Amino acid sequence: MTEEINEIINEFKESNNKSLTFLDSELRKIRTGKATPDMLDGVLVEYYGSMTELSKVANIGTLDGRTLTVQPWEKNILGECAKAIINANLGLAPQDNGEMLIINIPMLTEERRKELAKIAKSEGEHAKVSIRNNRKDAMDFVKELKNEGLSEDDAKNAEGSIQEVTDQFVKKIDSIIELKEKDIMTV
Repeated sequence: MTEEINEIINEFKESNNKSLTFLDSELRKIRTGKATPDMLDGVLVEYYGSMTELSKVANIGTLDGRTLTVQPWEKNILGECAKAIINANLGLAPQDNGEMLIINIPMLTEERRKELAKIAKSEGEHAKVSIRNNRKDAMDFVKELKNEGLSEDDAKNAEGSIQEVTDQFVKKIDSIIELKEKDIMTV
């Protein structure tokens, strides 16, 4: 294969890896009933007039499988941290003990678990759409090369390679979603 085709396939793989990374970050936000500091990713706190990630102004940890702790580095922002967690609409109710916030993670009901599994599947479908869009872009580049004089056989081989990579990434997404669903449905 020509160097241009290798470059197209490498860029295609890179774009797909970015899609998988994004899927992973989205799935981490879906709680499974276990306390993890990742649950508070994306929570923004007003800190000296600017919105700052909670993890940048406080230590976030777990006491046990059902309890999160948030200990701000400055006690004067404890209330702001609690307000930010409530406003993030995560369904969590922080308790302020004067030193840190303690967040008890409620047990998930069967209905809520099924709902979260559907959300995970939906995120997987979004990732697959992203992979397909990347495939279309790569195929378009191959067609451009074909119009510029790439042989018919090389174009077919390139398209076949792109499809193989697409299939591999779709399988990865399916297995990631399957693991997440298992994790969500485990009581």
